[in-house]
Amino acid sequence: MTLALGGLTWGLTIGSGPSGWTILALALLIAGLGLLVGFVWIENIRKEDAMMPLALFGSSSFVGLTVLTLLLYGALGGLIVLLPYVLIRAAAYSGTAAGAALLPFAVVLTLSSPLMGALAGRMGSRIPLSVGSLAVAVGFLLIFRIGPDGEYWTSVLPALLLIAIGMAGAVAPLTTAVLASVDARHTGAASGLNSAVARTGGLVATALLGGVLGAPGPHLIEGFHIAAAVGAFASVGAAAAAFLLVEDTPGPA
Repeated sequence: MTLALGGLTWGLTIGSGPSGWTILALALLIAGLGLLVGFVWIENIRKEDAMMPLALFGSSSFVGLTVLTLLLYGALGGLIVLLPYVLIRAAAYSGTAAGAALLPFAVVLTLSSPLMGALAGRMGSRIPLSVGSLAVAVGFLLIFRIGPDGEYWTSVLPALLLIAIGMAGAVAPLTTAVLASVDARHTGAASGLNSAVARTGGLVATALLGGVLGAPGPHLIEGFHIAAAVGAFASVGAAAAAFLLVEDTPGPA
């Protein structure tokens, strides 16, 4: 699996960069996909002894939560990489100012997560996951207001605040929902796989940003806005996965 992800991300990094889709990039992608298929085949043979028991995917809720995690954390991973870079290169922020620009995101996420977790405990995880993901999508659309001359308080901050609130709504009930989506003997594997999927989403998103990071002058903002549109689309996909596949798992009253 490690080799599969290495091949996929290496190929995507080359393909999305200045070199384009060279023979090496395509070969790495094919090798990564082949190794991924091989990993699933071996896990199927190992049955209950597998590191990733395929029985996990017999639960529609687990499938929906896995898709949500991949899409939502992929969108977030791309944002965390791109936003400071764009603020430095296109809006003339210092490195310190660009880092501090993200501080409200962490503060709001920290403060609102317990409230969202309590809400999910009363009403179930499906609605918070769906609505939170949609809020993240709207936050990504607000990123279109960010440009070289945009004010932080009117362009950057509103997008960050809405994305933070949406992520709190989606992330706070996520672990509980994952554990409740499988039987007791698979909870450890389900939790570990969900964490791995979250990291993989950010890894793949970062690998795809080569073309944006290497864009010159005004094309950087244009590429940033395209990436934001992709992030919004991914967040809508996460909301759809939660709404259509996840069953409500309310906690005790």
